[in-house]
Amino acid sequence: MSGSCPVSYPFAWTPPLEIPEKWRALREQPILEISLPSGDPALLVTRYQDVKALFADVRLSRNTARHPTSRISLNNDLFGDPEIDSDPPRYNAERGLVTRAFSARRIESLRPLATRITEELLDDMARGGPSAELNEAIAFPLPIRVICHLLGIPEEDMEVFRGLVDGFLSISKLPDSEVARCREDLWSYIDKFIRLRRETPGEDLTSALIQISDGDRDRLSDYQLHHWIRTLLIAGYITTASQIGSSMAVLLHRPEVVADLRADYSLIPSAVEELLRYELMGSSLGSLRYALEDIELADGSVVPKGSTVLLSTEANVDESMFPDPLKLDIRRTGNHHLTFGSGIHYCVGAALARMELQVVTEGLLRRFPGLRLAVPAADLPRKDGGFLEAFAEIPVEW
Repeated sequence: MSGSCPVSYPFAWTPPLEIPEKWRALREQPILEISLPSGDPALLVTRYQDVKALFADVRLSRNTARHPTSRISLNNDLFGDPEIDSDPPRYNAERGLVTRAFSARRIESLRPLATRITEELLDDMARGGPSAELNEAIAFPLPIRVICHLLGIPEEDMEVFRGLVDGFLSISKLPDSEVARCREDLWSYIDKFIRLRRETPGEDLTSALIQISDGDRDRLSDYQLHHWIRTLLIAGYITTASQIGSSMAVLLHRPEVVADLRADYSLIPSAVEELLRYELMGSSLGSLRYALEDIELADGSVVPKGSTVLLSTEANVDESMFPDPLKLDIRRTGNHHLTFGSGIHYCVGAALARMELQVVTEGLLRRFPGLRLAVPAADLPRKDGGFLEAFAEIPVEW
């Protein structure tokens, strides 16, 4: 580890639509001392091999509320919850119940719905054209409509949810009182919704989770059921929305890549994987861990017991795993990026996010042949103070 001052994290992206050249040097230090948004210290593990191994290492605890872990935010404990056990073996049992309901078949069955919603949103864009703001036109409306449909939440409540999730994920954007109100209101809504679905079940994922939970020997408690529904709601909405926006901005910044995709739409799946690897708007804050023991890395470096650790998605630019990692290569093969995590902590919503990204990317490029960014990349404004990095606006024209 370096003895220099900790580096502020998340890192600043300059230029905004390209991975900075200086990131090549990240893996020179397997462990980087950083300062979280709260000002608290942490260690960022930078090398792909180490990060992947640590995702499966039981010596790193996700139960951050049960240990003296550094805080992400001064006024929001975010996902820290002493009543939720995020470590094996309990976590494995809970996740197994959830993934049984959140099956690949169920997700793929949503593709026609996602396609229909996308077409409706593209129709609205066309009627209001020849310009639009991509976040509000499609990046945010599509995921919230799909995840609400999946969970069985009425469409009229979608805008309420957007505001509550935004408050729930505030790091420094909102005052303590507003963060607390959003958390309480979100809890109250989900609690009432679970009771409603228990009384009048439907064909939605919430009803399926309740049925599996109530009928399983290792059932989820009501508190755990609530926690998982909230987790699926957030993961299925805001992370995907931010990724859609940033992915399209990255793509439109490269007309030659857009031309390649329009010439061969069969490249869309591999392009989506590469855009996920390139992930401009993500950070590793969601991988917060606490070291229960000293942990030796591949090169002999040691993560000390009692450290707060982040498992770096910036490992997606590790040259030992990704040749020419700063290039956006939509034909890249063997693209085993860590954007969705790894192992038992692999994102349960990964298949849903992939499917929506594929549908949106192809839909936008087919519908609007002249689609382009309406402002220089350097002028794209960023959202500040939230858990997820994102562009506040993505103006486009055609």
